[in-house]
Amino acid sequence: MSVAERFITHTVDNQAPPLGRYNAYATDTALREAVHREGGGWAETHLNEFGIVSGGELMELGYTANENKPKLKTFDRYGHRIDEVEFHPAYHRVMQLGMQYGVHAYAWRNADKAGAQVARAALSYLHYQAEQGTGCPLTMTHSAVPAINHSPELAKLWLPRITSTEYDARVLPPGEKTGCTIGMGMTEKQGGSDVRANTTRAYLQADGSYEIVGHKWFFSAPMCDAWLVLAYTDAGLGCFLMPKIRPDGSRNAIRIQRLKDKLGDWSNASSEVEFLGAYAQIVGKEGRGVATILEMVALTRLDCMIGSSGLMRQALVQALHHTKHRKAFGHLLSEQPLMQNVLADLALETEAAVALTMRIARAVDASTRHPGEAALARLGTAIGKYWICKRTPALVNEAQECLGGAGYVEETSLPRLYRQAPLNSIWEGSGNIQCLDVLRALNKEPETREALFGELLAAKGEHPDLDREIGWLEQALDDRATLELRSRMVVERMALALQGSILLRAGNSDVANAFCNSRLGGEHGLVFGTLGVGAPVARLVARVGVE
Repeated sequence: MSVAERFITHTVDNQAPPLGRYNAYATDTALREAVHREGGGWAETHLNEFGIVSGGELMELGYTANENKPKLKTFDRYGHRIDEVEFHPAYHRVMQLGMQYGVHAYAWRNADKAGAQVARAALSYLHYQAEQGTGCPLTMTHSAVPAINHSPELAKLWLPRITSTEYDARVLPPGEKTGCTIGMGMTEKQGGSDVRANTTRAYLQADGSYEIVGHKWFFSAPMCDAWLVLAYTDAGLGCFLMPKIRPDGSRNAIRIQRLKDKLGDWSNASSEVEFLGAYAQIVGKEGRGVATILEMVALTRLDCMIGSSGLMRQALVQALHHTKHRKAFGHLLSEQPLMQNVLADLALETEAAVALTMRIARAVDASTRHPGEAALARLGTAIGKYWICKRTPALVNEAQECLGGAGYVEETSLPRLYRQAPLNSIWEGSGNIQCLDVLRALNKEPETREALFGELLAAKGEHPDLDREIGWLEQALDDRATLELRSRMVVERMALALQGSILLRAGNSDVANAFCNSRLGGEHGLVFGTLGVGAPVARLVARVGVE
């Protein structure tokens, strides 16, 4: 035996090969069907092109952008206050690609086409699988448009740059830029989701602008060109557009105190700031700030659904790829009955999340044309955000288990996905806020209940468990005495019933019956991988489209 042979400890085998580049749109059967079903099929070519990017270059950039966290540069080398955030080039490239393909503006650039919000939701879903942190500024830029439209003069200056497909990271006045991004500052230390507890004040100036004095506990994202912020005037809480650069070309009086040290979302910078007389212009009417900014919040809540659905999909992709190439006890993991149950259950949950998300995207898209769709969008964004975002951490963790120890190592993407998984359930109002918002809508806007049951009853008679669930929901909502106490259970079952109705009408009996039997009929345990004996596990897994 040679010396070289003597010290050979082992050969590397039974390891899954790298997933490699793939088309994240073309391989996703559930997404493609939902896009066509909800009216976004005309964007197929564009989505297919972005699917190649998101499953290729973007996926690779996502690793690098998250390995190199942003850094706060409070001063330049000469001692001048600059309050800038420095990013790795990978972050800028991700932003460039995201804006080039319209993750932030595709719906507004195609507003004349029905289904534009559905197509844009699919773009965001693909982007979020590859890189999650940049989803924050892209989402807020997208969702700021309806609010800014309340002020025609601001819209004239800002909207052409907000909807531009060019990413321009330079620090310049908006009139000198080819593209702009928008962030948001709502919450303060003492209030959190209770924005009525805010103390930041806005003072009217002679030229009609305002000076803002106060702070924001979460200011996302500090690299943007402007932010929508809440501040009090004598008339009440107002919404203001605060630019990074003042009209005279000087830096605005926004002082970054620190960047948040976050669980996940590492590529993105979130900050705490103080406003020392910062220049701003009012958006909409004085005292109507909450109503104005809620139009932005409604869209960001939809993006929470989109993002969490994307996380589910990517975790599922990683789990299925691994198990199709890894052997244990003499057989591929993916061929073993118990693993098949787990994979099929993850696939079913993901498909239901995508179905509900795209249906609500269609409702948002049609809300300006159809009052019933507007009512469904109003209720559905809160219901969907609550349930889909709650399900994501457990699903990602189950996908980690499919990889075993490798799923806990940073060289795979699963730890990043797991850190990211809780974010969307917290952002834009945690679970309790969503449930209370559902109750508020049902109480103050009776048309929302009509829209909800109209959607559910569209599948009446298709499955006995859905019919039974509809009856339960009617009784649960009629019993108002303890409704707030029970609201988590009620909203959860609303979400499941909506998903069941959508899937039944989608026409794939394997998916719809497996979902209704397990989620509505009780043929399921409390963890993933507990589908009943009759579930078509092989066919559910085959729809995932991963090799």
